[in-house]
Amino acid sequence: MNTNENTLNPVFVQDIRDMLQQARQKTYAAVNFIMVETYWRIGRRIVEDEQAGAERAAYGEQLLKELSRALSAEFGRGFSSPNLRNFRQFYLTYPDEAICYTLCNKLTWSHNRLIMRIENTEARTYYLKEALAQSWSVRQLERNIASHYYERLLATQGQLPPAEPERLRPADFVKDPLHT
Repeated sequence: MNTNENTLNPVFVQDIRDMLQQARQKTYAAVNFIMVETYWRIGRRIVEDEQAGAERAAYGEQLLKELSRALSAEFGRGFSSPNLRNFRQFYLTYPDEAICYTLCNKLTWSHNRLIMRIENTEARTYYLKEALAQSWSVRQLERNIASHYYERLLATQGQLPPAEPERLRPADFVKDPLHT
């Protein structure tokens, strides 16, 4: 077979490119899945084992600084005290392992960091599910959170009472067209 690219069938070359691109996407997804799961497990270890289940150990900041130094020396960047606090907060936000395995690890760590900062549980769940279902980029997710997309969506449906917005969920007003 002639290896001169000028004589290669363009469809053949494109098929090979597509295979490589798909392999890269699958590799990225697998690595992301494992890393998000690992960050959750690190957060759980910090909270449950080192803090006896409390939100913060009395020596929490010193613990995180020492852990950061030890991990950074061996694994490099990415294990600063603020990142370790994020891992801890990630676990505290989603202590149910099922949430981590069914939703969180299908999104990037950047997506999860944004979503876990949302205080309203229903809004947080909405953004988690929508970011996944709609394949929102991190930038798009950030815009939607900053513009209070969830709250505006509820308000446009006339479902947002002024006093208690936390009790409503998108499922309360989004109807399945097949069952109406």
